[in-house]
Amino acid sequence: MSYILTIVGARPQFVKAAVVSEALSDLNIPEKIIHTGQHYDHEMSTIFWEELNIPVPALNLGIGSGSHGEQTGIMLQKLESYILQEPELPTALMVYGDTNSTLAGALVASKLHIPVIHVEAGLRSFNKAMPEEINRIMTDHISDILFCSSDQGVKQLKREGISKGVFNVGDVMYDALLTFSEIAKQKVSLSDITSLKKDQFILTTIHRPSNTDNEDHLKNIMEAFSKIEQQILWPVHPRNKNKIEQLDLPANLVLSEPVSYFEMMVLLNNCQKVITDSGGLQKEAYWMKKQCITVRNETEWIETLDGKWNTLTGPYAERIVRAVNSNPETNWVPLYGQGFSSSDIANIIKKQLKS
Repeated sequence: MSYILTIVGARPQFVKAAVVSEALSDLNIPEKIIHTGQHYDHEMSTIFWEELNIPVPALNLGIGSGSHGEQTGIMLQKLESYILQEPELPTALMVYGDTNSTLAGALVASKLHIPVIHVEAGLRSFNKAMPEEINRIMTDHISDILFCSSDQGVKQLKREGISKGVFNVGDVMYDALLTFSEIAKQKVSLSDITSLKKDQFILTTIHRPSNTDNEDHLKNIMEAFSKIEQQILWPVHPRNKNKIEQLDLPANLVLSEPVSYFEMMVLLNNCQKVITDSGGLQKEAYWMKKQCITVRNETEWIETLDGKWNTLTGPYAERIVRAVNSNPETNWVPLYGQGFSSSDIANIIKKQLKS
């Protein structure tokens, strides 16, 4: 085996790569990492690498922001150029999740006849208006090794005619949470991040263009926040900062700068509930045994909906408030593996690429 080439570009992928890269290293599987630069703000990128001790990338493409087509196109060009100038082609190219970096990496590898490994395969929101949905569908259909987080992913791939090279390994984000949450508590305290007190605030992250770029949706969300009794802490994504600060904000809403992964772990551990339109935070809230209110009309993580641990509200004030005022109806049960997904992935890669 020459080496695995890993493509990442967004901070959830940095977290996933941290644990999978360590597992690859434990089995002496060589790896090179390319950071596309899709997330380029320090708090959204560099600090994650520093905290999680991810191997230094062989290259940062520095793509930055842009339209989906522009961003993906530049990534395709630069990734292909990098791979072709290397002394030898990688044994396989690995991508995570559903970003433009994921699709670009998978397409380049496929065109160069390099096997594609997709971590977090088989997820579907069934909403093709979401760019992420297109990215994940296309990536799955050109991948050679597909690692799913649950049986639902395996079943969905089978419905789409994909059964070869499919493995249910659980979720590497759970590995990361188990690995880093205790370290985070030792390195960061709640008072380092906010003056809000334990169990006295709701943590929120709202960043999807369908919510933040739609004036009516954003107003509905602000209306919901104003009707919630608890204080709400919102670490604001850089692209939305100016837009949010121009709004008439509810008195109970506390804005903050973006937070690191360790800081997010501490906030999750100390908050009362979570309101989000993120994908990954839905799972992390569940693993932290925090009720989640998802400001979307669909979720890829349908298992979290059982027992109202996670509730879909869409950007509708009344539904958001009603969900916040409810509580889970069932006991918490483990979802998405037991925390060994990364080592399972490394072992399968080693076996599959030798066969």
